[in-house]
Amino acid sequence: MISTKEVLHVYLMPGMAANASIFEHIKLPEDTFEVHYLEWLIPDRRESLQDYALRMNKFIKHDKPILIGVSFGGVVVQEMSKYLDVQRLIIISSVKCREELPNRMRFAAKTGIYRLIPTGLMNYVDHFEKIAIGDFAKKRAKLYRQYLSVNNKIYLDWAIKHMVLWNCDKADEKVVHIHGDKDVIFPIEHIGNCIKLKGGTHIMIINRFRWFNRYLPEIILTGKINDKGKIEERI
Repeated sequence: MISTKEVLHVYLMPGMAANASIFEHIKLPEDTFEVHYLEWLIPDRRESLQDYALRMNKFIKHDKPILIGVSFGGVVVQEMSKYLDVQRLIIISSVKCREELPNRMRFAAKTGIYRLIPTGLMNYVDHFEKIAIGDFAKKRAKLYRQYLSVNNKIYLDWAIKHMVLWNCDKADEKVVHIHGDKDVIFPIEHIGNCIKLKGGTHIMIINRFRWFNRYLPEIILTGKINDKGKIEERI
């Protein structure tokens, strides 16, 4: 268990193309934690994931930080941790190694088909909101605009490439993994050794924030939830 004699510094890394507003409802006790938000940098086209992680580490201003990453942000904080002495490393809606990638991503890596994804269309999110028909489409367009603001094509091409080609053969045992059993991006059947949140989807950091606010402090301090029954609480 982590000592709480001093304030603990928690760094939050959003998912691919997302900004830090995905954490807007995450509230940790201020007497124990100080939260710092990381944002995506635009990479060089040929920049390695390792070099990118080293650049991101320049924003880590405290010793023994707690790193928390969502989705591809979870991959990045794992790479960052290789060069840091972290107190806790937590990933949410992410993967710990290549074996946890879904078959479609492994296929995309093997065939190179990921290069055909039209990442330039992200620039048309604003237009999509204007022409969206129906309440669901309008709500989805609004969410895209609010949370997925990193629409630089160089960044998107780079991020997709390094997600599907991530060179990690073995999961790091120190990683604490929180995953929803309804995640369609990274299906739970490929995920091992995790805190499984019943009904949790890939965007549960947004729509299940009450659960995280209740149990994330305990997970940070102990690396687990002591009462497993809490994992299935729908709050």
